[in-house]
Amino acid sequence: MDAVVGVVPNFSEGRRREVIDAIVDALEVDGARVVFAEADPDHHRLDTTVLGSGDAVRRASIAGAAVAIDRIDMFEHRGGHPRMGAVDVVPFMPVRGTEMHACVELARSVGREMAEAFTLPVYLYGEAALVPERRSLADVRKGEFEGLRAAVAAGDRLPDFGPHEIGRAGATAVGARKPLVAFNTYLRGTGEAAAKEIAHEIRESGGGLPALRAIGFAVPERGCITVSMNLVDFEVTGVGAAFDAVVRAAAARGLEVIDSEIVGLAPEAALPGGTAEHVRLAGFSPETQILERLVETG
Repeated sequence: MDAVVGVVPNFSEGRRREVIDAIVDALEVDGARVVFAEADPDHHRLDTTVLGSGDAVRRASIAGAAVAIDRIDMFEHRGGHPRMGAVDVVPFMPVRGTEMHACVELARSVGREMAEAFTLPVYLYGEAALVPERRSLADVRKGEFEGLRAAVAAGDRLPDFGPHEIGRAGATAVGARKPLVAFNTYLRGTGEAAAKEIAHEIRESGGGLPALRAIGFAVPERGCITVSMNLVDFEVTGVGAAFDAVVRAAAARGLEVIDSEIVGLAPEAALPGGTAEHVRLAGFSPETQILERLVETG
């Protein structure tokens, strides 16, 4: 059984179809397969997942980065999702027949390669971090493109690889991590402040659930607000527990959860029987969003 590595590059482009298509096309290299690609115009972000051998996903990451860096200007970018670069994050994850240490080595190698090939500031995060304070992506990306650019210009928060200056392409975070679950809940109402309060209350950094990251913002096209979460270890805090925390915090503010969604892929174990119904999961396709099923059909 061949080893399979996953990489989940996120790019700061969710609106220009020609740029989105060019990035996704570039990610399709020999030995690697794009199994998920979703562009969100409100987040102004492209979320992708590529599966293949370690060398294949390395080549895919570099090829996709080349297109994004050429076509995306961070000085003009605005969107609902935190971001720091045209190629925002490039996390590698073990999927089948490989261990985390191999993904750490791969991430550090790719980070150095991107820095050299594109004259790009690169930060290592997650299991690949060189220093403890950079394990958290939120800490690395604090202040987003504008704040990080100012910090580096002042000689602070310097990258692990690449120039000590952040320009048009921004900076990139390259890391290694377990498969995470991106989970959004949608609530009736238009008050963005309430969404932000709920996100702060339930996330780990606010004293809430462990291994849970969350942000809150308005979704004008749906006429509602969202609490957007990353479950960085679903074995510690699962989808059901995260949903219940949002429901409680929302109810305390007189708000109601409409439905929820899984963004991208999720391991099968993250959605045990009855979970989809409990969390009012909308638009979910096990055939195309369960990670293990995509490996089996690859």
